[in-house]
Amino acid sequence: MDKKKILIVDDNADTRLILNARLKAHYHTVFAADALQAMSVALKERPDAILLDLGLPGGNGLTVLQRFKTNISLSCVPVIIVTAEDPLMAEARTIEAGAAGFLQKPVDHDKLMAAVQQAVGAP
Repeated sequence: MDKKKILIVDDNADTRLILNARLKAHYHTVFAADALQAMSVALKERPDAILLDLGLPGGNGLTVLQRFKTNISLSCVPVIIVTAEDPLMAEARTIEAGAAGFLQKPVDHDKLMAAVQQAVGAP
């Protein structure tokens, strides 16, 4: 059975490495480091879910989320926000914008796995 593909969008290389290390046993991961790469990699790779940081060079993560949701090819892909922003301010905003989930950095391993499994199904 093929592994589900997860796109990790984060400008911090350490965060990308940590998320990859936690996911790679169960999922295939691909990466983007900024807002422009996020859209092009998503369109090329057709991920099953996207982990999206809010603070990105080249565009705010919320703008990227809105682009995903208005693109016919990507609108059904679940997007999980992974951010260090204050959850009291960011969580409601991102869920209202169409995010499938919200995780606070540093990301708890069990919460990450649960959110991804809920978004794409068990590995």
